[in-house]
Amino acid sequence: MKDSIVSLKNVSFKYDTEERFALQNVSFDIYEGEWLAIVGHNGSGKSTMAKLLNGLQFPQMGEITVCGINLNADSIWEIRRQLGMVFQNPDNQFVGTTVQDDVAFGLENNGVPRDDMVHRVEDSLKKVKMDHFLNQEPHHLSGGQKQRVAIAGILALRPAIIILDEATSMLDPRGREEVLETVRNLKSENSLTVISITHDLEEAAKADRIIVMNQGSVYREGTPKEIFSLDDELVRLGLDIPFSVKLSKSLRRRGFDISEHYLTEEELVKELWTSHCSM
Repeated sequence: MKDSIVSLKNVSFKYDTEERFALQNVSFDIYEGEWLAIVGHNGSGKSTMAKLLNGLQFPQMGEITVCGINLNADSIWEIRRQLGMVFQNPDNQFVGTTVQDDVAFGLENNGVPRDDMVHRVEDSLKKVKMDHFLNQEPHHLSGGQKQRVAIAGILALRPAIIILDEATSMLDPRGREEVLETVRNLKSENSLTVISITHDLEEAAKADRIIVMNQGSVYREGTPKEIFSLDDELVRLGLDIPFSVKLSKSLRRRGFDISEHYLTEEELVKELWTSHCSM
């Protein structure tokens, strides 16, 4: 098993305006190089989790360590050099007048020498397949392209961990797939650790492991196949299971010999084609 890169131990947090805890006694590890999805309905605690991981809030009980560093007010800037966060609305993330200016912004703030900065900007945009848009104005890009530029800005800073905080929720299906495919490739090519915080189980299906949050606690933890086998239970928690899982279940009820939940439409189509259409 790979080493833990993020660890939460008995973490609890309560907002001043709320009576109940937003997170209560939460413990889990995130391992180097894995893609972990944290899912849950509104109010489950996943948004608070994002704020804690990025140091926008601090645990009132328990502790969080990132890359072996205990997260607190004194260490937050050191930890943020290890973490890059991509937010929900790409339009709120742009500060430069061109794509390359925007990717360079964080590097300038960190005092990266110009020659190194030019190389990092070009390299990070090439990795997300946006290197042909160097001088394009960001508002001319599609939603998916904007998020890919936002990811390039994070990559240029060379963090160990990328957090996607509902990063695909405002995108159309094509833009969502563009971003998730980009993240999948970057993870495998650069050994990045990815934390995806989302209510969208279609996105969570791309992860190596899923943690389901409910009422501020860890409700279930497992691989996507293990979690999606709880299909009716997930629906009762207010989560909408992926279309391919619903269709697999429906086809089995109608007598099709399909032995498992299929996490993507591509997997299901391949199974139907090889098992049934070739007969």
